[in-house]
Amino acid sequence: MSKLKSLAGDTLLYGLGNMVPRLLNFLLFPLHTKFFDTEAYGVLTYLMSAVALLMVIYSFGMETAYFRFATKTGDENKTFRQAQTVVVLISVLLSVGILLAYQPIAIYMGVGDRPEWIVWLVAIMLIDSLVIIPFARLRLQKKPIQFSIYKISNVGILTGLNFYFLYYNFDPSTGIGYIILANLIANAFYLLFFAKTLWSWRPAWEKAISLNMMQYAYPIMLTGLAGMTNEFFSRLALKEWLPEGFYPGKTNEHAEGVLGGAYKFAVFMNLAVQAFRMAAEPFFFQQASDKNSPQLFATINHYFIILCCIVLVGIGINTDVLKLIFLKRESYWEGLVIVPPLLMGYLLLGVYYNFSVWFKLKDKTYAGTLTTLVGLMVTLVGNYFLIPLMGYEGSAWTSFLCYATMATVCYLWGKHHFPVPYTIVKDGSYLIVSFLLVYAIQFYIHHGNFWISILLKNGVFICFLLIIFWIEKKPLLAYLQRKTFNKIN
Repeated sequence: MSKLKSLAGDTLLYGLGNMVPRLLNFLLFPLHTKFFDTEAYGVLTYLMSAVALLMVIYSFGMETAYFRFATKTGDENKTFRQAQTVVVLISVLLSVGILLAYQPIAIYMGVGDRPEWIVWLVAIMLIDSLVIIPFARLRLQKKPIQFSIYKISNVGILTGLNFYFLYYNFDPSTGIGYIILANLIANAFYLLFFAKTLWSWRPAWEKAISLNMMQYAYPIMLTGLAGMTNEFFSRLALKEWLPEGFYPGKTNEHAEGVLGGAYKFAVFMNLAVQAFRMAAEPFFFQQASDKNSPQLFATINHYFIILCCIVLVGIGINTDVLKLIFLKRESYWEGLVIVPPLLMGYLLLGVYYNFSVWFKLKDKTYAGTLTTLVGLMVTLVGNYFLIPLMGYEGSAWTSFLCYATMATVCYLWGKHHFPVPYTIVKDGSYLIVSFLLVYAIQFYIHHGNFWISILLKNGVFICFLLIIFWIEKKPLLAYLQRKTFNKIN
């Protein structure tokens, strides 16, 4: 129980470090939808999706490699220097390569009249890559408070700059460039936060260690690249594969903007998943040698699913209220129908992260690459066939199918190499019931009065919470009694 408490505490703190910044960033969404229509927001979505994909190559999977080798060798300082050297080398080479061709790239990306945006985005990626390993060090050294302060400060600055640029210095000709510039300035403060760490770092390259780390990290990078492709490819493909005129009187950029807006609501689930991953990844490595770790991992996954199901139902049934707060233009509202499958997709991604512990502990990271490539195939095929049939709804359901496939493949493969007694039937029941409940409430609970309808829906949600408590109370009490008995004896 003490280990679960420790993980829960770290998850909460990392949650603050990720949740508060992302919530602040989410609160910028009403501001952005006030100043930018769906087409302009679609361009921004397209650019930032490309950045997310490139950042996987910039980091090269060295974050996970750093955790693995720092705990395996016991020499954190040497591992830090090696990992940072690899990341800096790769990031600088990539940045130089992009900058040499930034004007043709700007034309290809549809922003040929503002090629400086590409330069700004490269600077953002380079700064982000420089602080990836320093942030990982904070996680390994269990400094979630410092981690959270840096993250929250960054987005606090970003928020202030957004308000300043859009309310007091807005020039329509610059448009979404203000958002990119605000991100660049805010990220520059990371260099100040980590000034001591970066200044004291010295490049290190020990051939044996560095090559072993890169060999371990390379499949992680491919996995991350395929994973990011799974997440962001739909936003890129929508522009290319959606037939012109699919939405009468609206452009493909409009559809892309609507999809990007719907993804903003899925950020609540993504927050929970990423906060958990931040705490769990180093935790899993540290607990690997414990003979009871399989049971511990199963228990962690079970309660993770329960908490995420609560988020799924809570957000999924309240989109009617949330849209009034966060979507200032009604043109975005049409995309709310895809919020439930997006939420469930992120939940299943979190389950996949839990199942993936086996190949990280067994040094079989190629399994992650192959599993994610399977997911990538689902993403490509699903988007290719479903976008022309269903528009952005096809993109959302493809995301759901992708992560469901990855979680299934990873579980079936891992049970033969690192058996973990996951409660598959019980956990699966929670997932299915929660997903169906969202749709049942949305379709069958309505009232002429808007607020009475909301109260009825949330009344069902409260009943859902009480049922979960009733189901989980007995096994939780039994677990606590066993721990007490073991201590006494």
